[in-house]
Amino acid sequence: MESFTPMLPEHENVIHSCVQLARTLEYEAEHTQQVTRLALLLFDQMKSLHQLDEKERFWLQCAGILHDIGWVEGWKGHHKTSLRIIQTTQLLPLDNKERLIIGSIARYHRKALPDKTHDHFAVLEPAEQEKVKTLSALLRVADGLDASHQSRVNDLSVHITKKRILIRCAIKTLTAIEEEISATNKSDLMVKVFHRTVYFRWKSIL
Repeated sequence: MESFTPMLPEHENVIHSCVQLARTLEYEAEHTQQVTRLALLLFDQMKSLHQLDEKERFWLQCAGILHDIGWVEGWKGHHKTSLRIIQTTQLLPLDNKERLIIGSIARYHRKALPDKTHDHFAVLEPAEQEKVKTLSALLRVADGLDASHQSRVNDLSVHITKKRILIRCAIKTLTAIEEEISATNKSDLMVKVFHRTVYFRWKSIL
């Protein structure tokens, strides 16, 4: 059974509902677990930089679980479909604002970066927009770190300086070329949000 442990007990019902919705839409459980796990590792290790709290971690966890549910209608544009489902489903015990925030984080796990020309993003308050950008940046990199959908990254650690973010990845294979390329490409928002260059280092633990 999938294990998504929320940080606060009051979030358990929502997390359970997210998993149930994802199951209903025939999500890829292993990839979803891996991306969510890596996103939360990034959140925890970069807290000194983003300075967000448990509520935002919860939003990221929900978005990680739900980021690919749009696949139910096909690969093309599935990130936008994920947003629409999160906004409209009756299966999530969330208010409209949290649906919009979580849906926006999930929507930005790929393709376009957050932009005020996007209606769902524009209606958020400026502080909420910044949080969406920050959490989306983490989710994008986490998704890139499982580009092959083979859970190659066993663990990661983050080292932060004034000019760069170094993400060290321990992998369970000799190489992880797909992940190297995808994570680098998908670090674009992280660079923009944190005003630092993002680097990756890879070490096989075989």
